[in-house]
Amino acid sequence: DNDPFVGFNIGTDVSNLLPPANVVAFLQAQKVTHVRLYDANPEILKALAKTKIRVIISVPNNQLLAIGSSNTTAASWIDRNVVAYYPQTLITAIAVGDEVLTTVPSSAPLLVPAIESLYSGLVAANLHTQIKISTPLAASVILDPFPPSQSFFNQSLSSVMVPLLKFLSRTGSPLMMNLYPYYVFMQNKGVVPLDNSLFKPLTPTKEMVDPNTLLHYTNVLDAMIDAAYFSMKNLNVTDVVVLVTESGWPSKGDSKEPYATVDNADTYNSNLIKHVFDRSGSPLHPEVTSSVYIYELFNEDLRAPPVSEANWGLFHGNSTPVYLLHVSGSGTFLANDTTNQTYCVAMDEVDGKMLQTALDWACGPGRANCSEIQPGETCYQPNNVKNHASYAFDSYYQKSGRASGSCDFKGVAMITTTDPSKYFFLLV
Repeated sequence: DNDPFVGFNIGTDVSNLLPPANVVAFLQAQKVTHVRLYDANPEILKALAKTKIRVIISVPNNQLLAIGSSNTTAASWIDRNVVAYYPQTLITAIAVGDEVLTTVPSSAPLLVPAIESLYSGLVAANLHTQIKISTPLAASVILDPFPPSQSFFNQSLSSVMVPLLKFLSRTGSPLMMNLYPYYVFMQNKGVVPLDNSLFKPLTPTKEMVDPNTLLHYTNVLDAMIDAAYFSMKNLNVTDVVVLVTESGWPSKGDSKEPYATVDNADTYNSNLIKHVFDRSGSPLHPEVTSSVYIYELFNEDLRAPPVSEANWGLFHGNSTPVYLLHVSGSGTFLANDTTNQTYCVAMDEVDGKMLQTALDWACGPGRANCSEIQPGETCYQPNNVKNHASYAFDSYYQKSGRASGSCDFKGVAMITTTDPSKYFFLLV
């Protein structure tokens, strides 16, 4: 049970969501082993019975007041939502609220009392060793997140964070964090490269280095996880593990979110899954790989704008995939394009002269097949350097057996899972 895993958040703001029994059958067909619910939906909990799928249930933020101010209310919540289903339904943890400290700060004083009261209810039911209790925190509770060694919890939250961490340490519960490299990238464009945010393989010069520890970070998520470890260490807590309760990338956005694309969402989530299954841990804690719940399983089409809010899912509510993941080696896990076909294309917004130089090299010394992009040939139109370069880069990359390093062209090319020939037909 201690192996790292990838789970999924299941939100239900979906107009055509399958009935609970069908949702569970779908989870089993997709080989999903861990899910997180945003409440303790009795129909879904019943449907999960005897399936071996492990589930985190949640106390919604609007119930914190009642539970935090009454042990009796907390005990009856445990009886109604845990004892009634366990162990037929494998409840592994209770998430108390969601990003309470940042979204409903007025409830912050009740957070730890609510957690303690629920824990007492678990103790009374003798389930406190099987079921953990924690609360998912937003990444913004950590200030100065990069370099990770300089990060610390917002000191205005100390009255909650100190007793919370003591509780987690005492009960062997994880620190639940919602970590989104997508938002880090959007807020720091120009500072944080897209490739680092998407777990793309980097040359050593593009890795981020923490000047205090000299640890090398090849991706943003590991840096965010280590920022949480350093922040805990600053409060003398070193025995609590980080559990990533949400992470993901939207597949569609409005004009203000140009990086919310199917290709980026596929790349992020595919690489995230590989990263967890590789069990390489984080630079600070290579011996501990954080498990991650991807946000989210289904597109929640009823969510309020912006557009991206409704487009974080891997599947539509009727269970058809929004896109196929590229996770070679992880078996039949999820809607997975096992052909694992990749292509090499010119990056957006690259200097035209650099592209032309790379194109000349690919068609010359690189011996790519550039006959189709000559005047009058089928892929000559649209006649611009970016499209011609994409054609030539991909020809070279495929001819090289998609070998590592064969899609760089001095930093103007990138690997994609979208067939570039589709671009030509769309644009002609």
